[in-house]
Amino acid sequence: MEYNEIIILTRIVTGAIGAFFSILLWSKTREPAWIFIIIGSLCYYTEIIFSTLETFGILKKDILVIAGIPLVKILLINLPILFITIGFITILINKKNYS
Repeated sequence: MEYNEIIILTRIVTGAIGAFFSILLWSKTREPAWIFIIIGSLCYYTEIIFSTLETFGILKKDILVIAGIPLVKILLINLPILFITIGFITILINKKNYS
């Protein structure tokens, strides 16, 4: 196996494990903060799958381009951290209300 194939395989496996446990946690909690963190985790796995399909040439690199900007790629790269950040902010706001 080549170096790039090992990286792709480990990203898919670790992402799948994270997505699996995110879905399990989703069924156990209804707290908004955790829901945002779970959605961020699932978005990250979506980005992994998209990048893998892109690498193998199954998907085009520029599915939706607006003004020369690949919108889908930018969204998939930035949405996970955005949702996780919203989850952390929600936790901080809830902790402030309980103090």
